[in-house]
Parts: sequence; C-alpha cells; structure tokens
Amino acid sequence: MTDRRIDDAPTGGIDYIAVEESAPFQELKRRQRSFVFPLAVAFLVWYFVYVLLSSFAPGFMAQPVSGAITVGLLFGLGQFVTTFAITMGYVAYANRRLDPRAEQLRAELEKAEGGRS
Repeated sequence: MTDRRIDDAPTGGIDYIAVEESAPFQELKRRQRSFVFPLAVAFLVWYFVYVLLSSFAPGFMAQPVSGAITVGLLFGLGQFVTTFAITMGYVAYANRRLDPRAEQLRAELEKAEGGRS
C-alpha cells in the first residue's frame, strides 16, 4: 500500500486508486463482505438442499404436514421467507454499520473535490 493522499491525482482531481487503497475504504469493504459472503453461502446451500430434495427425495417432499400442505410446499415458501429475511437483515446492517462510514468517506471526497475548485 502506498502513502498517497486522495487529492494527489495527477490530473488535479481525486485519486480514486488511493481512495480504494485507503484503510477506511478497505474496512468498509471488509465489513460488507463479512456480512454478504456468509449469508450468500448459507442461502445457496439452503437453496440447493431444497432443489436436491425435490429431485431425489420426492416422497419426503410430498409428505403431508397438514391437509394439502406438504413438506415441499413449506420448504418452497421458506425460500421466499429466507430471501426477505436476508434482505431486511442486510438493509438493517447497512443502515447501521455501512452507510455511516460510506457517508463519511463521501464527505471527505466532496471536501477534497471542493477544495480543488
């Protein structure tokens, strides 16, 4: 990593490479990835379990739970519930942990850009 400043671009503007390499931006990316990647893996595993059970265990998926409601139907609806839960969880996490840091970075960039005019 270099010790470049964000306002040291050769063209007189903001050096976005320096911004990307800066510790605050790297921390922002790390926080985002630490939330997204584990949930994406967990959801994909859950989805493929559903698909594989549908393909290779139709008897299990066809088992009635209550009336015409089957295990497969509950698992299928669970996919939608999981998708909405992950989305709401990410929005809450982003609002609380990511957006304030992103706003701070943006304010610093706008200040650096404004100082150039």
